[in-house]
Amino acid sequence: MSEEFEADTLDTLVDLPFATVDIKDDCEMTDEPQINLKRSEENEWIKSDAIKKKKKKQKDCQPNYFLSIPITNKEITRGIKILQDEIIQQDKRLAKAMVSDGSFHITLLVMQLLNEDEVNIGIDALLELKPFIEEVLQGKHLTLPFQGIGTFGNQVGFVKLAEGDHVNLLLEISEIAKRTFQEKGILAGESRSFKPHLTFMKLSKAPRLRRNGVKKIDPELYEKFISHRFGEEVLYRIDLCSMLKEKQSNGYYHCESSIVIGGKNGGEPEDAELVRLSRRLVENAVLKAVQQYLEETQNKNKPGEGNSVKTGEADGNGNDNENHTK
Repeated sequence: MSEEFEADTLDTLVDLPFATVDIKDDCEMTDEPQINLKRSEENEWIKSDAIKKKKKKQKDCQPNYFLSIPITNKEITRGIKILQDEIIQQDKRLAKAMVSDGSFHITLLVMQLLNEDEVNIGIDALLELKPFIEEVLQGKHLTLPFQGIGTFGNQVGFVKLAEGDHVNLLLEISEIAKRTFQEKGILAGESRSFKPHLTFMKLSKAPRLRRNGVKKIDPELYEKFISHRFGEEVLYRIDLCSMLKEKQSNGYYHCESSIVIGGKNGGEPEDAELVRLSRRLVENAVLKAVQQYLEETQNKNKPGEGNSVKTGEADGNGNDNENHTK
């Protein structure tokens, strides 16, 4: 065999995958599987650590406040109550998954406010939001019609917002709100796109349901309401609400502050509006009383009237003295 042939053969062997393997590896247990095992364990640890960090990050970014459009139209709340009762009649286990009628709302924006200072910043952002919304609406009412039923993964049941131009206006308001709060340095908004909806039930409200075999909302439970018209809500108020603080006595969320958008058609004024009206009446009454007091005080201190009173008093005193003398 020529030296040239041997050289060519060695070059060919070097290119093969097993070229660098020692001969004894063919007959003995090698350390390579153990190295792979260690690497595998390291990879699992890295993966587990990454998952923990991701969960911690998600927890750190967990929203605890939101902008709420409260549902106050009694026609809508009555319709949802009938829907809920219909579902419960078919499966009583779902009673605990229902949202109370005092909590009905549309979530406009979620955010994280970690302390009182950030809450105050959030209140300022909400107040700044009002003129932007009124500019979008241009003096018109934003009417939100609700029709039909939808779900998120058969885990959350909600009443749909009917299609129309009002949806685009609401989306625009949501984007303006997100930008306004973010410009204040507030962690606000979600990665998923905004889909306005009115939640009436959530399986997550009753964790035992899953253990009892209820893993999804059966569409047959609400099939009668698939195209049902629930009514219309006029955008009248936007609230900054807490997800974690104790709810109000009427079932609605703890509210840090509110803005009123335009005026509301029909119906009686809300409790908050009655309070504001009462305050204005009291303030006006106090102001009127103060003005009246100031006017009376000024009249008493006028030069002419003041001297005449004193002169009269002096004359009277003089006459009395004369009478006593006589």
